[in-house]
Amino acid sequence: MDTMTVGKRLVELCRAGEHRKAIEELYADDAVSIEAMEGGPKGRVTKGKPALLAGSDWFVENHEIHGGDVDGPYPHDDEFVCFMTMDVTAKQGPFANQRMEMKEAAHYRVKGGKIVESKFYYGFDCNEQ
Repeated sequence: MDTMTVGKRLVELCRAGEHRKAIEELYADDAVSIEAMEGGPKGRVTKGKPALLAGSDWFVENHEIHGGDVDGPYPHDDEFVCFMTMDVTAKQGPFANQRMEMKEAAHYRVKGGKIVESKFYYGFDCNEQ
């Protein structure tokens, strides 16, 4: 798949709430994901598809997901970005029981038809509901 095809499929799967399937289908076995800040059990840098899947599973298990959206992809050579929002309530940790509107820019690099690197840029607002 070319970069735009990978990006469109990622957006399609994320809009359907199929984040785990997106990793299984679109990420290279040795892909690297880099978060903007520490969070969860995996830290900022996650390497390899099994660790990425575990991180996705952790997020789903530890947050009530109320909704979200994805805008994009916006391609540039072998890279693309998407803009994502997610409305969640944390189940544990420092934001336990707080509803948050998470917004992020997600930057992906594609090689050989698979995502080899993802970087996330974000901030969020916490509002007790």
